[in-house]
Amino acid sequence: MKAVLLRQLGGPEQLSIEDIALPEPGPGQVRIRLHASALNRRDVWITLGQYPGIRLPCSMGSDGAGIVDQLGPGAPANLLGQEAVIYPAYGWGSNPRFPSPAFRVLGMPDPGTFAEYLCVPSSHVFAKPAHLNWEQAAAIPLAGLTSWRALMTQAATQPGETVLVTGIGGGVATFALKWATALGAQVFVTSGDEAKLEQAQQMGAAGGVNYRADDWDKQLAKLTDGVDVVIDGTGGPSFKGCFSVLKPAGRLVVYGATAGNPPGLDMVRLFFRQAHIIGSTMGSPDEFAEMLRFINKHHIKPAIDQVFPLDQAAAAHQRLLTAEQLGKIVLRSA
Repeated sequence: MKAVLLRQLGGPEQLSIEDIALPEPGPGQVRIRLHASALNRRDVWITLGQYPGIRLPCSMGSDGAGIVDQLGPGAPANLLGQEAVIYPAYGWGSNPRFPSPAFRVLGMPDPGTFAEYLCVPSSHVFAKPAHLNWEQAAAIPLAGLTSWRALMTQAATQPGETVLVTGIGGGVATFALKWATALGAQVFVTSGDEAKLEQAQQMGAAGGVNYRADDWDKQLAKLTDGVDVVIDGTGGPSFKGCFSVLKPAGRLVVYGATAGNPPGLDMVRLFFRQAHIIGSTMGSPDEFAEMLRFINKHHIKPAIDQVFPLDQAAAAHQRLLTAEQLGKIVLRSA
């Protein structure tokens, strides 16, 4: 089969497509003939050597969708032929509040989804939403689940609340906009790109501000009377603004820190306003199932930025590296 491999670090240009042995499912596993997979920033970081525990050579990819074409010993017979979307991690464990020490994301060091076939535990196979095509289904797993846990579990967002999603354009932020608007929340966004702000409003955002403005938080305050929930993956200098726009008892959920640590925090404001700052990452299989039920109920379709054939994986990663996308970048493998 064909698979995308990384044999040395140095960026997306180091990716190559190679012929490797077709995998055989082990006990309790199934093999999936992948129709599509999707990129995450994690994949680019691996190519650049900016991710912990890199082992070379490796295959990457955490998001995938396809058809179960072979069963390993003990795998449920009813899964054969199922159109599936894959839970994108291993080892969450039994505690719904926190992953176990064995937790790891699918792809590197384990075989990933940037391939024509992949073997996974049968428990990681979930039915593909019938209203989605392969590219849309493949776009969901990692970013969708990260966003779902941040917005629904950690922030416990309710219909009618006001939500701020920072850095609209990336997968997690775009899914947060999708989930929150479907829930019935009022959503505002930030971006450094005016075109993305316009696109976000076309997708259902009530408004947006450009975070490159020094007073972006004051601009947002004019549009709202404060926000109940902030979903932020940036950190850095803009974190102060995220905190300042929270209503009393507001929840600021952090799923990343691409701009580094924030320079300071107003501790007095934190305790007097009963604010909550909450960390969040990925999600459990149960949350994955909840998310898929929500997608089916509301007929949600992920935002797709661009689709590339599998053999253009390097170009797809370069697209992600530019940070110009709005929505998910997808690889079509069949």
